[in-house]
Amino acid sequence: MRKRLQNIWHSFPLQLLLLHLRSNLLFVAMWLMLALMLSGVVGSRLGMQYLFLDPEYMGRVNVWSYLFVGITFGGFFMSWNLTTYLLNAQHFPFLASLSRPFTKFCVNNSVLPLLFLGFYIGMIIHFQKNYEGTPAGTILLNCLGLLGGIVLLVALLSLYFLFTNRDISYYTRRRELPPHLLGVIAPGRRGMEIEDIKKDDKRRRVRTYLSENLKPRLVRSVAHYDARLLMNIFRQNHLNALILQLITLVTLLALGFLIDFPYFRIPAGASIFILTGVIVALTGSITYWFDEWRALILIGLLVIINYVTGFDLLNHRNRAYGLNYQTQPATYSNERLQDIFTSGQVGADIAHTRQILDRWRARTGEDKPKMVILCVSGGGLRSAVWALQVAQTADSMLNGNLLKHTTLITGASGGMLGMAYLRELYLRRQLGADMHMHDKRHIDLISRDMLNALAFTIVSNDLFLPLSTVERAGHIYFKDRGYIFEEQFNENTSYLLDKCLSDYAAPEVQAMIPMLFITSSIVNDGRRMIISPQGVSYMMSVPMGRRRLLSVEVDAVDFGKVFEAQGSRDLQFLTALRMNATYPYILPNVHLPSTPQIEVMDAGIRDNYGMLSATRFIQVFRKWIEQNTSGVVLMQVSSSELIEEIAPSNRTGIISSLVNPVGILGKVFTLQEFEHDNSLGFIYDLLGPERFEVIRFVYRPTQRKKLTASVSFHITSREKADVKRAIGLPENKTEMERLMKLLK
Repeated sequence: MRKRLQNIWHSFPLQLLLLHLRSNLLFVAMWLMLALMLSGVVGSRLGMQYLFLDPEYMGRVNVWSYLFVGITFGGFFMSWNLTTYLLNAQHFPFLASLSRPFTKFCVNNSVLPLLFLGFYIGMIIHFQKNYEGTPAGTILLNCLGLLGGIVLLVALLSLYFLFTNRDISYYTRRRELPPHLLGVIAPGRRGMEIEDIKKDDKRRRVRTYLSENLKPRLVRSVAHYDARLLMNIFRQNHLNALILQLITLVTLLALGFLIDFPYFRIPAGASIFILTGVIVALTGSITYWFDEWRALILIGLLVIINYVTGFDLLNHRNRAYGLNYQTQPATYSNERLQDIFTSGQVGADIAHTRQILDRWRARTGEDKPKMVILCVSGGGLRSAVWALQVAQTADSMLNGNLLKHTTLITGASGGMLGMAYLRELYLRRQLGADMHMHDKRHIDLISRDMLNALAFTIVSNDLFLPLSTVERAGHIYFKDRGYIFEEQFNENTSYLLDKCLSDYAAPEVQAMIPMLFITSSIVNDGRRMIISPQGVSYMMSVPMGRRRLLSVEVDAVDFGKVFEAQGSRDLQFLTALRMNATYPYILPNVHLPSTPQIEVMDAGIRDNYGMLSATRFIQVFRKWIEQNTSGVVLMQVSSSELIEEIAPSNRTGIISSLVNPVGILGKVFTLQEFEHDNSLGFIYDLLGPERFEVIRFVYRPTQRKKLTASVSFHITSREKADVKRAIGLPENKTEMERLMKLLK
């Protein structure tokens, strides 16, 4: 028994695993991070686990989607093997004396990958059986697709190494040494001393290894071999591995030119495997090339990359499609904003909006109608589905009276995607098109996956220097994940929103459709950017700001006014929606043509519920509202529960205590809700209890197992069904009844 345990301890697979735990923790951490994603420990709110457990390709989850994930997992597996072979093979000189040394290394280096694969398949079976209700036969087919993809990729790469790698038998037959390539392919690497290899001082204590047929074999001494022969065999194998990694990167770069073709938009989980494989390969290559200098070289590379990409030639910052970046940039300063707000422009914009409100009142056919202001929260496709489900249901039950009574729609991110789409359907129906705007198939369209295209564009295009271009409104822009987001959403919604901002000016002026305030957060100063085809300078500060100059700050920007000379009316409508939904890192910040240059991102950073815009609009037009309406109904559609459970702090450890004081920063949406409730109280006092009502529709999970739908640009069929069912929750039914009483 003792001898058997010693043989196990000194077996090649176990010694390799111990070596990784000692020396390759970064690579081991990659496997751990992927496992944490699969289990939902990391990224569950963003739905990261569903990207692996429920991968979607071309709108369907089937054997083909799992096949693509399997192929890329196989690529990551081989990247892991190539990198660790580059860095660690020389510690085991006996490998060089074997036939097909790299193949045997891969077999013995599979402990971590096999543990992960077993866990992965187990999670797939558990998820699909217990949460998706997938038949056993389909689950089996999907798992076979995953395994088939892995086998296919590994087999192809094995063929490459079969024909390119040389082993000791090749050189002994030819009686020659492999070329000495260390100084060429790894100039900073210090080679092992020949005499050390002869003495076997560097060899790890390995007694057995597994052959290709998984049978244990005894390790033989290599002290009698020419040490130069052994080392140069490794180097020849290493060169082939480096060539393959280079080919892979070039292929990935070439695929960046194919992002417009849907067939190349592989599942997002597959793109994550590609990304981790690239990280492992690049890190391993730098370590191999420069060895002890790797940390300094890596820091130096980061500094150089950061410096050179500060120049426009090498930094293709994302731009707002439709704007003119060749003309004189707009002046963006505190003085300019104050001048706009204190000029006669505000009065003109107020008068113009009052005319819109007058036409809206006339269209309702009522002397004093209820004014509905619709606020929708952000939250990816979950919010888009929930906002559309609530608005469709309410408008249908009210026989079209919801949108007819709505004057303003505002909000953030996914919720605005859904409402912008519904508003377009409403407009087309009024223009005579046969649009069944209450048809639930529109929810299926709005919920189609967008994350696959985004993830693939990140790994194949944005990680490198984007080279492809696209023309919009006569201007040329570089393609990146911002571009592909708009293209994918355009495809999903049958190109109904393929318009520019000014196309909605006339319908809004005629009160055919509600006004839509699209907001984004300005990174440079924290202000809100308000995008509308109408003049909205009155939204730049509270009304008292015009009467008491400098007593309050201008906290918002009228996009149309500031960027008028740069073609603000030509802004692509989908770009405006993207500026409202720019989730950090998933989508790029949009840089605008101003001096100094400013960039904008997701509206949710400042106002995830649209309440700031809604309450300020009511403040500005309070007198008109009092004279011409019977009151305001503020309809809030939120994709998350407003009240969270209180987390205890009594078991906080000493390390957690160090970061606990800044933990409140993670409660940004909760803090917003508190402030919004305070604003609602102010409006309640301003208009009076008989003239102000708040209707809240809140999504929460309906299933017994309470898996909350994720906040992402990907939503599973189970999540979508759960979001749609939430309209039937008792509290939402009660709110619907209240709404019907107010508007009927």
